[in-house]
Formats: sequence, C-alpha cells, structure tokens
Amino acid sequence: MGSQCSTSSADVVTPAQSSANSNSNPRCSADLNSYAAACQQDPVLQSFDSAVRESTTRAVNTVALEVEFHSVSLDSLREVTGSLLDVNHEVVKVILECKKDIWKNSELSSLVDEYFENSLQILDFCNALEKCLKRARDSQLIIDVALQQYEDETMQQGFDERRYHKTLQELKNFKDLGNPFSDEFFLKFQETYEKQVAMLKKMELRRQKLDKKARSLKSWRTVSNVIFVSTLAAVLIFSVVAAAIAAQPVITALVGALAVPIGSMGKWINSLWKSYETEVMGELKVVDSMHIGTYIAVQDLDNIRIQVNKLETEIQSLLQNAGLALREEDTVKIVIDEIKKKLSAFTDCLDDLADQTAKCHRDIMKARTVILQRIIRHPSNSL
Repeated sequence: MGSQCSTSSADVVTPAQSSANSNSNPRCSADLNSYAAACQQDPVLQSFDSAVRESTTRAVNTVALEVEFHSVSLDSLREVTGSLLDVNHEVVKVILECKKDIWKNSELSSLVDEYFENSLQILDFCNALEKCLKRARDSQLIIDVALQQYEDETMQQGFDERRYHKTLQELKNFKDLGNPFSDEFFLKFQETYEKQVAMLKKMELRRQKLDKKARSLKSWRTVSNVIFVSTLAAVLIFSVVAAAIAAQPVITALVGALAVPIGSMGKWINSLWKSYETEVMGELKVVDSMHIGTYIAVQDLDNIRIQVNKLETEIQSLLQNAGLALREEDTVKIVIDEIKKKLSAFTDCLDDLADQTAKCHRDIMKARTVILQRIIRHPSNSL
C-alpha cells in the first residue's frame, strides 16, 4: 500500500483496495489479502475501513498537490496530523468494542483443583460403600448358613421344640449385624452428591463463559486487522509527506524503513491472536472433559442411591422376618420360606450395587486420566 500514491484523489488507494495490487511489497500482500477478505465478512471492519479510507484519502490529497514543489505547508501538516489522529481514534474505538478478557487467570486452575479434590471425595465414598457391601455380603453368608442349618435341623429324627436352635442363632447373628448402611454413610453420600451437583453448575457457567470467548475470537481477528491496516495507512500518509519534502533517494529509504516492520507486525498480531485462540480452545477442552466427568459422576451417584435404597428395603424385610422368628419360634418355618423367596432379590440387589460401585470407581479414574491428558496438552502457562 505504501507504494501506491498519486496527485489525484481518484487514484488514492485505500487499505482494503490495495490488497489487489500490492505486489510491490510482498511482505504485506498476504496480510492485505487477508484483511480484504475479512472486510467483506465483518461489518465492524467495513465501517473501520471506510473511516480510514476517508481520513487517508483526505490527507494524501492535501499533501499530494504539493509534491512537485517538495514542500509542505503548515495547513497540510495539520491535515496529516488530524488524519492520523482520526485513524488512531477509530483503532481505539474498535479495540474498546472488542476488549480482551484476561488470558492467564487463576479460575481454571482453581476449577481443576476443585474437580480433583471432589473426585477424590467420590473415590473415598466408593471405599465407604464397598465396606457397606462387605457387611451386606456377610449378612448374605449368615442367611445362607441359617438356611442350611434349617435344612439340617429339619432332617433330624424326633421332635424337639428346641430343634431349630442353630437356625435361630444364625438368624439372631443376622439381626445383630443389622443394616449395613449407617447414618454416617448416608451423610457422606449426601455431602458427596451435593458437591458434585454444585461442581456441575460451576462447569456449566464456565462453559458458557468460554463459549462466549470462543464466539469473540472473530472480534479478536477484527482487532488484529484494525491494528495492521491503521499502521499501513500511517505508512501511506508518511510516504506522501516524504515525497513532498524530500528527494527521491530519501523517499525510497524512508518508505522502505517504514514498510519493513509492517509484515513482521502483521505476523506478530496474527501470532498473538492464534495464541489466544489456542488458549481459549484448550481451556474449553479441559472444562468440557471435567463437565462430562462430573455429569457422569452425578449419574453414577443417582444410580447408586437407587440401588442402595432397593438393597436396604430387602435387608429390612429380611431383618423383620428374622425378628419375628426370634420372638415367636413356632413361626420359624414360615419365616424361612419367606426368606427363601426374598433371598434371590436381595442377592440381585447386592450384585447390582457392587457393579454400580465398580463402574463409578472406573468412571472417576478414567475421567481423571482424560483431564490430566488434557492439561498436559494445554498451554503450560495457563494453569
């Protein structure tokens, strides 16, 4: 763009227009082509380009008339200065409209720490649940022994009102073992569940923020284009001023010196934009992984609660039957028949809960592994 100037206002080349014929400056041509394409798609850039075009054209036309005399009047310099200030004002306006968020923040780090702390709490809960399952297995074994004792004592010859002594003793052992799920266990479950639900809400809020950031990446591209083309406009204006006050060798040297940093600046701005894009998308992947892991954990806990309630219902029913037999020994046969009917459902509930507990443990470990991998791939300076 810096090489395109004329003494006629009709011949002035503006930032967006210069991309089509900027071969004289290969350092800038790629960035100008990118800018021209962005102008066609971005209304903000279109408005900015129009403002820059007007200011640049006005400044160039004012000074171009005095080129052949190699002098610039005070009024012309004032016009140039005013045009540059206008361009600068437009740059500030766009940047304020597309103001950036803080890149490096402690929020993601805090969120990751909280996630891993909560996941450890779930693993601790799973360990507590496994202890409850072990007690439930012990109860199941006692019931099996009681049924075997009943069969053995029934087969004994002769009548003895105390012949179910061993059966009743095993039923007493079963009753004394009681409910494997203590009040402390349910408190631990509730605390764990509430923390996971709260964590899920935090993840959803963070995802919304990151989605908004991702959508604003287009604005960042606008900002980078604005900075690039405003600098290019300044070079054009200065080159025309130089043409008005200096000899040709000086003009060539000055324009060359001004144009050299432009390509580098364009690359630097694009690099900055890409860095931010990588940062946002990387954080989004980490948060998505934690969100999915937390959602699965909540689902697992819901399923565990259902299975625990079922198993507790079956155990309570068996305990009531055992209590009846201990209070009224003549009901032993009826009680044993009821226990036999319910034992299968009790065993199924126990197995289902054990499977669900193992699944929850696996899901947590898998989620932790996935998130650690995401963090390793995420830029190290963001956490």
